[in-house]
Amino acid sequence: MNLTEALKQHLIQTADALKGSDRRAFMARTVQLMGRGGQRLAERELGWSRATIHKGMHELQSGIVCLDAFSLRGRLRAEEKDPALLPALKRLLADEVAGDPMGDQTWVRSTPRQLSDRLKKEGHQVSPRTVRRLLKDMGFSLKTNKRKEGRSGCPERDAQFCYIASLRESYTTRGLPIVSVDTKKKELIGNFRSEGRVWCKKAPEVDEHDFPSAAEDVAVPFGVYDVTKNTGYVIVGLSHNTPEFAVSSIAAWWKGEGCVSYPGADQLLILADGGGGNGSRSKAWKQNLQEKLCDRYQLPVTVCHYPPGCSKWNPVEHRLFSQISINWRGKPLRTLGIMLRYIRETTTATGLTVKAYLDEGFYRKSQKVTREELERLVLKSHTVCPSWNYTISPR
Repeated sequence: MNLTEALKQHLIQTADALKGSDRRAFMARTVQLMGRGGQRLAERELGWSRATIHKGMHELQSGIVCLDAFSLRGRLRAEEKDPALLPALKRLLADEVAGDPMGDQTWVRSTPRQLSDRLKKEGHQVSPRTVRRLLKDMGFSLKTNKRKEGRSGCPERDAQFCYIASLRESYTTRGLPIVSVDTKKKELIGNFRSEGRVWCKKAPEVDEHDFPSAAEDVAVPFGVYDVTKNTGYVIVGLSHNTPEFAVSSIAAWWKGEGCVSYPGADQLLILADGGGGNGSRSKAWKQNLQEKLCDRYQLPVTVCHYPPGCSKWNPVEHRLFSQISINWRGKPLRTLGIMLRYIRETTTATGLTVKAYLDEGFYRKSQKVTREELERLVLKSHTVCPSWNYTISPR
């Protein structure tokens, strides 16, 4: 068999565009179609490795890859035929990806088949197998369970996720601010062990035990993550994780960053967990939002809480807190200054920037809210999941 120069270049370029088992299968299938002496011809004319061809032959014979998936034509992949496919999948994943706030592990809520069905509704002809391959290219893979991803027995869970996604799209289109908020776990300040490992010549020496009584301070970081601008704002408190502290931190962000970044904005969307200081059932949370944010700055605020057991889908967890934890892993937080420096130095390849400030104020626990104060709230629940979605307007 004689190979023209054009055919040789086509075969070489097609093989170079493939990776792993796909590349080996293409090379083996090509050699098979060449007939007798095809392997020597491929080695001499195309520069292909004999070991790679043999491995591809073995994979084809054992059925590891599909014979019909490759041809001398160098079939285009789905994302090459449809350039809008990958951006569409990434947009869907923006509301599907969750992560461990104390590490770099992430996962996807929907299955490849469900993502494929949603992409088909948008006009992209893509199979679950192709979605699975694209997810692997993005760094996702099937793994065994390590922690609970969500709470069963919550029929409104999917409806709430869809509602949050629609609100985010609406606010983004109109150029309105969207922030994701939560409190990071408390950190002991002192010569204590920090989880994780770091490159160094000598491991830092820390105390044998992490007794809270030996700590200089107990830091309570509250994060405000600007979803649109990919910026973080962290207030490190020294008191308690209370609704008053949470709202004061959000109000500080709006005064220092929000009103500057979004001049003329007449609405604010807050994404929060279902419990804690910013829980959906907390009366003090709503009371402080009314007084310290809505009334003070004459700003209507819409709050959407993630369903119980779904806090890991809150963007602040895996886009801000996880990056901060990665930045200081293996490094003892000996002083508050060191902690604030690590937070401020947190960056990512996508352009994340973080500001951090210390709040030495005292916030009382178990704040009581009277019936009269509740009746004075200008709060309107939404029709979709009203206990998790509501808007508070200024008085």
